Amino acid sequence: MRALAAKDRTALAAVLSPDVDFRAMTPHRFWEADHAQEVVDVLLGHWFEDADEITAVLGTSEDDVVDRHRISYRMTVRNPRGDHVVEQTAYYDLDGDRMTLLRVICSGFIPTTSP
Repeated sequence: MRALAAKDRTALAAVLSPDVDFRAMTPHRFWEADHAQEVVDVLLGHWFEDADEITAVLGTSEDDVVDRHRISYRMTVRNPRGDHVVEQTAYYDLDGDRMTLLRVICSGFIPTTSP
């Protein structure tokens, strides 16, 4: 979560297994990747682009579903289109300190101000 909020490509790659099994759903697309660098490219090349400034983490929630981990987080994002809230929930498996499986569902960018 911290690496994503900081948009830190190196730190994001470090928490992913090189052959991570990644599947995700955003409001308009399904995403798949099988390598850590591909996941980083999705997260910071498509979901949170250069113009997207993550301004705050509003809250997080963590729990386990049997032996699978879950984290939900809500962030505020500012970009040329205005201010937004984004919420994501991720389910993941670990091998040591690296994610081997990652499933994410995203709310999309929800405007907090009128256009």
